[in-house]
Amino acid sequence: MTRLSERIAGLKSSPVREMLEVSQRPDVISFAGGLPAPETFADLDLAGVPRELLQYGPSEGEPELRARIGEELRGLGLDAPAERVLILSGSRQGIDLAAKLVVDRGTAVAVESPAYLAALQVFGLFGATLGSLGWDEGAAPAMAYVVPTFQNPTGRCWSAAERSALAAACDRDDVILFEDDPYRDLAYDPCERRPVASWLGRAPWIYQGSFSKTLAPGYRVGWIAAGRHIDRVLERKYAHTLCGPALPQMALADFLGSGGYDGHLRRVRSIYHHNIAQMSRAIEAAFPAGTRVTRPAGGFVLWLELPEAVDTRALFDAALAEGICFAPGDVFSASGRYRNCLRLSCGHPWNARIETGVARLGALASAAAS
Repeated sequence: MTRLSERIAGLKSSPVREMLEVSQRPDVISFAGGLPAPETFADLDLAGVPRELLQYGPSEGEPELRARIGEELRGLGLDAPAERVLILSGSRQGIDLAAKLVVDRGTAVAVESPAYLAALQVFGLFGATLGSLGWDEGAAPAMAYVVPTFQNPTGRCWSAAERSALAAACDRDDVILFEDDPYRDLAYDPCERRPVASWLGRAPWIYQGSFSKTLAPGYRVGWIAAGRHIDRVLERKYAHTLCGPALPQMALADFLGSGGYDGHLRRVRSIYHHNIAQMSRAIEAAFPAGTRVTRPAGGFVLWLELPEAVDTRALFDAALAEGICFAPGDVFSASGRYRNCLRLSCGHPWNARIETGVARLGALASAAAS
């Protein structure tokens, strides 16, 4: 158990992989991975597969799915017709492609704080120098990477003023905006969700999303639109993988066209809203005084700031010894900040086992705070 915690430290290995491995053990109550529950998965119609869909497909992705996504993006204020949309094998591939496009060793990339762990890993592997979004007082970065809608790990949603301000900064300094937006369809309370990219005037942009959080991770279907950089992104995608699987892409295009996606989202949002409310109440009852919890308007993660005396890396070890797993806060920082913070995933429907896990984790945190 201790060895696992040590490997997670400092982004030296693969925290995501390690936490996923632990979270899939049946004896562990896991709040670690940002995993949707099987109860929220959509069943796409894969019957009667035309034989041609078992052949290699276009590297750009299936045209019908690209067209449907492009139509949605135009409705969000983005100039992204089908020919500027590429289908991905999950959004992690998009982060890799953006890094290959922009990042060399020492390239400055601005990120949120805390930031999405997988992006920190990828940019770090390419040798990026990671800095904050507020670069008014210093040199501008080459790229700004953000998850402004139900951000991972905090769950917060940026205001219109925050989105407009970042767009203005990118326009002023010609900074590439890389906007990652996999959670925008999971809103259950009103909030601003227009893409930051829609506020841009002249700065280049990359905008991506995924169906992993809304339909099912196993379909491995995401997408990326890159404005004037799309040809360069396609070159790197083609070098990375010839094409993605055509079958789930076509099934998903049919699902979107049938109206089934909207009904599915209503059901999923209701589940996550209930989970977040239940988890929030359980945290308030079990965790030490002074604990602060985000109040997201969508998605399924909560960010907790515990009293300064609590070291969540030590808490991670203590909890894992009792069969409970979560994501310690410092893995979401390139500089090791947030040692008294943690992220809890609320993806699985609330039940007695989860309630017991929250209560026990809260007791361990209370003991650490005393």
